[in-house]
Amino acid sequence: MARSAVRPTLADRVVNWFDPVAGERRLRARAFQAAMGGYAGASETARTMRTWFTRGQSADADVVSDLPKLRERSRDLVRNHPLAGGALHTIVTRTVGTGLALQPRPNRKVLGWTEERVAQWREHLLAEWCLWAESRWCDLGGRLDFYGLQELVFRSTLESGDTFTLLPMVRRGGLPYRLALQVLEADRVGNPGGQTDTDTMVAGVQLDAMTGAALRFHVYNRHPGGLSIDRIYEGRWVPAATPRGAPAILHHYRMMRPGQTRGVPHLAPVIEPLKQLGRYTDAEIMAAVVSGMFTVFVKSDGPETNPLMVGTDASGAPQSGSDSVKLENGAIIGLSPGEDISIADPKRPNTAFDPFVMAVMRQIAVGLELPFEVLVKHFTSSYSAARAALLDAYQFFRARRDWLRKSFCQPVFEAWMEEAVALGRIEAPGFLQDPAMRAAYCRAVWTGDSPGSLDPVKEISAWTSAIDAHLATREQAEMELFGTDFAASLDQKAAEARMLREAGLSVAPAAPGGAPALDAPQPDDESEDDAEDDEEPDDDERVAQPAPRAPQD
Repeated sequence: MARSAVRPTLADRVVNWFDPVAGERRLRARAFQAAMGGYAGASETARTMRTWFTRGQSADADVVSDLPKLRERSRDLVRNHPLAGGALHTIVTRTVGTGLALQPRPNRKVLGWTEERVAQWREHLLAEWCLWAESRWCDLGGRLDFYGLQELVFRSTLESGDTFTLLPMVRRGGLPYRLALQVLEADRVGNPGGQTDTDTMVAGVQLDAMTGAALRFHVYNRHPGGLSIDRIYEGRWVPAATPRGAPAILHHYRMMRPGQTRGVPHLAPVIEPLKQLGRYTDAEIMAAVVSGMFTVFVKSDGPETNPLMVGTDASGAPQSGSDSVKLENGAIIGLSPGEDISIADPKRPNTAFDPFVMAVMRQIAVGLELPFEVLVKHFTSSYSAARAALLDAYQFFRARRDWLRKSFCQPVFEAWMEEAVALGRIEAPGFLQDPAMRAAYCRAVWTGDSPGSLDPVKEISAWTSAIDAHLATREQAEMELFGTDFAASLDQKAAEARMLREAGLSVAPAAPGGAPALDAPQPDDESEDDAEDDEEPDDDERVAQPAPRAPQD
């Protein structure tokens, strides 16, 4: 697309004033460059681009000044707009669910351990971890356990843009561990005394002048928007790390641009269309309500008549008709001379309402990185289309789950692990001395709820075939199908198989979808006749194994 004719700028006019020849050469050079090509989207003279004003600022310059208002409006939409609140709740539920569970995976090659040693150490570690993580005393306020704090951190980050977690050491609830977590809303971190932002202090974060790394955070002693009418509040600087290098505060946000210091609410790109859609919806609902009430207006040619004042009393004064005039089935109502009625007909419900709202919501869904069907929780297309939407959404939820693991779960686990080793409750030689050993001990996987399935039989059959072809492991299959740990439930599975054999029941029924069943171990004292019966059992004797149950929400 060709650019429009080049217009002289202020500099061109100044040059032309002093030297018309030089001004003409300057204008011709600019016209020649414009004619040679370039991006039409960068044109400042095209009619469609003339009123598009942009700024080439840094990430913090574009973000920080707008953050307070973005947070306020994002929170208001979540509270009062069903689509915004539903979208946020859906993301939190699908990403966090019942919580990301710890599955330790120590690097046994680095540690030089056998598989049996790893299994024993892992079992002991999980017992100690559950002692702390499943207690409400891991929360400084004593309200939530570790899995509830996961949801709080993730929800607050989506809603406000970023969240902070302090890691103080206090003695609480009789636990052997002193580590506690204090989650702070984004407003609790800001410049002391309302000072202006600079290149090294941005919205309460002090940065290194050379590297841009966060050195410390200024935390207010209370929320600036608290219930107290006293708006004078103090704060303190919290270092980003302790003298030994462990984190003293965690900053949870998604960095979208290099050099970005604070996070932006997830709803920020769609705040305006969400608000406008809410206003339009409210107007349509009110119009439908008015239409349903069958509103009647009384028109009169007389002086200063009140539709609610109908008739006169014995003295001739107007009499209120609020109790005497009613719209009833087949009612005949007399009007005064010169009066007529006008019926309000807003033509509602509006037949174009649903297509228009759906078109707007499709754009909102793209802005929120959610498939439209998942956003509105309405699957009206085919099975393939619904499955494609769920798979696309699961990729989004998996990415957010990985962010939560890196930003919150793993750092907290490493901080707890350090205290557990220092207390002698976890045996980890070299943990406090060698960073490589520390990394080997702290290696872990965090698993969440499974994505669910539209056709469990087909999916289980596909995983069974993948396992038989050595393309996947049972651990992968169980994690993807049900969100559970294969190794954690292995003892229970072995016990159930043993109980079934002792009861004379089938251990390995046919796999779903006709896939080949796994070989089932047989009792040692089984007779030849019993073996023949087991090879081809009667239909009445065959006992079907119930389908695996998905984890509870």
